[in-house]
Amino acid sequence: MKILIIEDEPSLREVMQRALTEERYVVETASTYFEADAKLAGYSYDCILLDIMLPDGNGLRLLEHIKKQNKRDNVIIISARDSLEDKVFGLEQGADDYLPKPFHTAELKARIKSVLRRGKSGGNLTLTAGNVSLEPESSRVTVEGKELLLLKKEFDILLYFMQRPNHLVDKSILAEAVWGDHADQADNFHFVYAQMKNLRRKLTEAKASIEIKAIYGFGYKLILPETE
Repeated sequence: MKILIIEDEPSLREVMQRALTEERYVVETASTYFEADAKLAGYSYDCILLDIMLPDGNGLRLLEHIKKQNKRDNVIIISARDSLEDKVFGLEQGADDYLPKPFHTAELKARIKSVLRRGKSGGNLTLTAGNVSLEPESSRVTVEGKELLLLKKEFDILLYFMQRPNHLVDKSILAEAVWGDHADQADNFHFVYAQMKNLRRKLTEAKASIEIKAIYGFGYKLILPETE
C-alpha cells in the first residue's frame, strides 16, 4: 500500500512517516502544494493524507484538482482548521474522511485502514486470485489455505499485482510503487529482478495457480487461471 503525506510541518510529517512506515506502507511526502501537485501528476496512491493549510496553496483546491482528474486515490483531510464549513466542503469535494489536528497516530492508522477497506473491496480487504489469498492488514498470504511466508518486499510486490490482475506493469512503475521516491531513476533494476525471482519461485513451490509472468521488453503481468 502506498501513501502520500502532504504536510508542511516537518516534525508532524516525520512522525506520520515513521508511524506509517512501521505499518509496512510505502510512504512518500510533500511539504508544498507545488511538490504535491507534481507527485500526483506522475503517480497514483492508495491513500493521500492532505493538509488544508499549505504555504503556497490551499489543500482544498488540491483536492478539487485530484477529483477533476478522476483519480481513485483515497483522501483523508488532516488539518488544524476544524471548522464545519471546511469539513463539509472537503467531504462534498470527494474526501473520504476528515481528521482534525492534533491526533494520535493510532487513530490515523485506524482511519487509513478504514478508508482502504471501503475503497478497495467494499468492506473486505482480503484479496483473492486463483488459490491465493492475501490479507494486507495482517501481511498474511495463503495458498490453498496454507500460509506462504514472504519477505516484506515480496509481499508488497504480490499485493501490487493482485490489485491489478492481467495488467501489464512496467518494471520502473513497479519499482517506484514498491520502493518509493526516485526508485524509477535507478541505473538498473537488479533489486526488482532479485525480489521478483524469489517471489515467483515461492509461488511455484507452493503450487499457486497464479503466475507473475515476465513480458520481455515490457515488464510483468499477473496471469490468473483460465477459469477466472
